[in-house]
Order: sequence, then C-alpha cells, then structure tokens
Amino acid sequence: MFTGIIESLGIVKEVIKEDENIHLTVASSLSRELKIDQSVAHNGVCLTVVKCDENSHVVTAIKETIDKTSLGDWKVGDELNLERAMKLGDRLDGHIVQGHVDQTAVCIKKEDQNGSWVFTFEYDKSLNNITIEKGSVTVNGTSLTVVDSGINTFSVAIIPYTFENTNFKNIKIGTVVNLEFDVVGKYLTKLHSLYR
Repeated sequence: MFTGIIESLGIVKEVIKEDENIHLTVASSLSRELKIDQSVAHNGVCLTVVKCDENSHVVTAIKETIDKTSLGDWKVGDELNLERAMKLGDRLDGHIVQGHVDQTAVCIKKEDQNGSWVFTFEYDKSLNNITIEKGSVTVNGTSLTVVDSGINTFSVAIIPYTFENTNFKNIKIGTVVNLEFDVVGKYLTKLHSLYR
C-alpha cells in the first residue's frame, strides 16, 4: 500500500529487455535505503526491488505490467516519481494507493495559471473506470484531487511544490501517464454493473 505522496525522484539509468520482461536500473537518493524484495512505486507502478546498491536499484516488470502501464515507453534519462510502501502507524497524507495501475491516459491540455497549473487527461472509457468531482485519482503515483470530471476526462490542479518535486514538470500535451483510480470507486462501479 502507498499514499500517493512522492518521496523522491529517480532517473532511469538502464533498460534491459529479456524475453517478455524489462529490467530497469533506477538511480535515486532512496536506493541506499532499499532492500531486496521491498515494494517501491515507480510512476505509480508497484515493482519489487531485485538488486540494490548505494546509488541505484533494479526492478523487473513482467508482460502484464508492461501491457497496462507506460513502463514499456520508459527510456534512459527519464525521471520517475518514487514512493516506498507506507508503514503501519504513519499518517495517510494522500489516499489509499495500491500501486496497481488501472490504465494509461494522455495529457490533452496543460494550463499555466500564474502560480499553479491545471492538467487535463483523457483515458479509454471502455475499461469502465470513473472519476468524480473532488474525488481522488493517482497520476504517475501522485495522489491528486479531481476537478472537472468528465465521462473519460478529468483535470487536476498542481501546486508549485508538487510541480517541482514530481515529474509533473516534464508532462506536456501528448505525454502518456499511469492512472490508478480510487479503490472505493472501483468497487462501487463493479457492484453497480453486477446488480443493475
């Protein structure tokens, strides 16, 4: 479990494809604190650390993960939002985030609002995921509040701290991001489809 509060940024240092898998080496200030078998969210994707040293760590993604996320497009030099799994007893500053990406979305609009930014994303509605006004959504692992919720679009308002300390500063029109919808909303949507 995660909270969607980004701890650090990491830089992709190496991408190795092996059969259907991708092994990523990521350099970050968190790497020295990690251990093998630990879960870390990378742009919202929960991945298991398989190797680590003082300056970097390695994670492996399998086909299922690659198919449902933007991970297959990551390349050397890309900046990733990182968060370690939450500890029991800590404050839940964001919302309950599982690190299980539901689908990707594309940035279709980016507005500079003189001190903050509003990003609008569009996603494939055929997967039956929803957002609600003032509800929670995770974009590249960042817990955010939805504004302007549509049938297959939503916007989020980004404060300067979030803009500078996550990879939102790198998102532009056309950028593909990972989405994890609110877990309560997913259960309600599923129940509604079963009993209507």
